[in-house]
Amino acid sequence: VEHLLRDVKDNTVSTLSTKVSEKVQSLRGLKARLEEIKSYMDKVVDGSLPVNHEIMGHLQDAFNLLPNLNLEDYVKGFAVKTNDMMLVIYLSSLIRSVIALHDLINNKVLNKERERQVDGLAAKDKENAEPA
Repeated sequence: VEHLLRDVKDNTVSTLSTKVSEKVQSLRGLKARLEEIKSYMDKVVDGSLPVNHEIMGHLQDAFNLLPNLNLEDYVKGFAVKTNDMMLVIYLSSLIRSVIALHDLINNKVLNKERERQVDGLAAKDKENAEPA
């Protein structure tokens, strides 16, 4: 099977994987920032750090921008959007698999043709080498 896959392009590596890895990195960065904010807030509550009103204002602004996820319309909308994205991911994976299979079949056909050509040349050489 390996010799069939030798010349097949790798369709599984795409910009989708790049986008996903970038989003994962972004989420890791967000997690680090949120942990930093939590640590600061814990220290303020403990009294080990004084309250910085500028930081509190920025935090309040950030929290005011967050949507209210308890509304049923938002929950339904997020579920529909998530289902749509999952369908697109499933279809793209299915299409990528079909294309990879098509490339594998084309590669196998090409290798068979090359083998026939080599066998044909070997047979001609054998005929030419034998005295008549």
